[in-house]
Amino acid sequence: MVEYYGTPTPLPQLASITVPEARLLVVQPWDRNSLKDIERAILKSDLGLTPTSDGAVLRIQLPQLTEDRRRELARIARKEAEDKRIAVRNVRREVNDALRKMEKDGKLSEDACRRAQGQVQEMTDRYIQQIDQLVAAKEKEILEI
Repeated sequence: MVEYYGTPTPLPQLASITVPEARLLVVQPWDRNSLKDIERAILKSDLGLTPTSDGAVLRIQLPQLTEDRRRELARIARKEAEDKRIAVRNVRREVNDALRKMEKDGKLSEDACRRAQGQVQEMTDRYIQQIDQLVAAKEKEILEI
């Protein structure tokens, strides 16, 4: 995300990203005034990338994947997965709170509330399982030489 005129904006909405070589990314902003903002966002990200600017485009040399770098990327993937699991659990809590409020207000019977909470728990478990499968596959892919 790039802070663009005070608004967090995804990078693909501000620039074209091309891959002219296997380990090189070229970011060409549509608005040259956003070049510094994009550079700042890339440096601030937790990816360990350092862009070089020529005034019109940013070139990002991707480092060779050493074993340490692979472990670091796997750690980042696990951290992102945990953030997503937390987000799913927060949604579950909000829905359960809304169901309890509906039950308290008399809009929902106790049995219907319990059934709905059970369905919410099943969906939560299913999505957390999907997150776990995705992160395991990504970790295997990253650590594969």
